[in-house]
Amino acid sequence: MNRMDRLYALVEELRAAGPRGRTARQLAERFEVSVRTIERDLSALGQAGVPLATKPGRTGGYSVDRAMTLPPLNFTPREAMAVAVALSGSEHALFAKDARSALLKIVAAMPAKDLDEARAAAAKVRLLVRPAPDPDGAIAEQIWRAISDNAVLRIVYTDTNGAETERDVEPQHVVVAQNGSYLTGWCHLRQEDRIFRMDRIVRAERTPVPRRLATEELKVVCRDPDLPIEALRPEELFPTPT
Repeated sequence: MNRMDRLYALVEELRAAGPRGRTARQLAERFEVSVRTIERDLSALGQAGVPLATKPGRTGGYSVDRAMTLPPLNFTPREAMAVAVALSGSEHALFAKDARSALLKIVAAMPAKDLDEARAAAAKVRLLVRPAPDPDGAIAEQIWRAISDNAVLRIVYTDTNGAETERDVEPQHVVVAQNGSYLTGWCHLRQEDRIFRMDRIVRAERTPVPRRLATEELKVVCRDPDLPIEALRPEELFPTPT
């Protein structure tokens, strides 16, 4: 059994075992590998998002919710190649970790033959990516959480002349462009919609200042020549419930 098949089988074995779980030694005997190999496999599954639970002690072991199982993704080699090509351009501070995790989940569910074919196809593609200033990872995460929670941000922003200003912003979107990343939102200081380059935000933190606009009222007008008026909307790739 190759590793990809074993990862899938490990989840099914733990799922079938229920709350009793299995010890690493039991799993090693079941799959005819070393305990160390099983522990590495379980670590990989945990990093991929499988909700593993551990019980310490002599009778302890590993378990997983019976309701949880790896879904039948059934990616074709070309589909997996397309996803890998798309994710390889997602080195943005906000998405790089999640992109790698998503690809790991896809790879874990693929047969070895299909994986080899997908890797060979991906090797025939090369991406040209324009270097762009990358925002600070911690600041980008603060911005993203504020957008997700409809919270107000207090930011320190450096303009093109090097002058710093502190302002409260009601964030709306992260705009990912070829030449950089931007935050759009309603600026309390300027009393208008504004666009901020994320790499020029030197500090960002939540503030209890209440929002002045409902989320749906905020419509940022593009005033930056680097940003197109029309932007892709990734939510449109998700199916709309009927």
